[in-house]
Amino acid sequence: MTGAGEDLLVDARGHHCPVPTLRLRRALESALGRTVRLVADDPMAKIDVPHFVREAGAELVEATESAGVLTFRVRRPQV
Repeated sequence: MTGAGEDLLVDARGHHCPVPTLRLRRALESALGRTVRLVADDPMAKIDVPHFVREAGAELVEATESAGVLTFRVRRPQV
């Protein structure tokens, strides 16, 4: 379980488009003011996730790739 100051982790490794983005969307719905860390290994996530984040009005805090694993940190603003 993560504390209030920690990222909410969504591990979507092994899943292909659109599952990583759908899991991110679901996590952001309950992450008001928090940061969600999405981990995925589908190369399409490199395109899909930033596009979804812009459309959702969220903030892409960080995007990294290491050994084929993509990690995105996304913050849902408090509204």
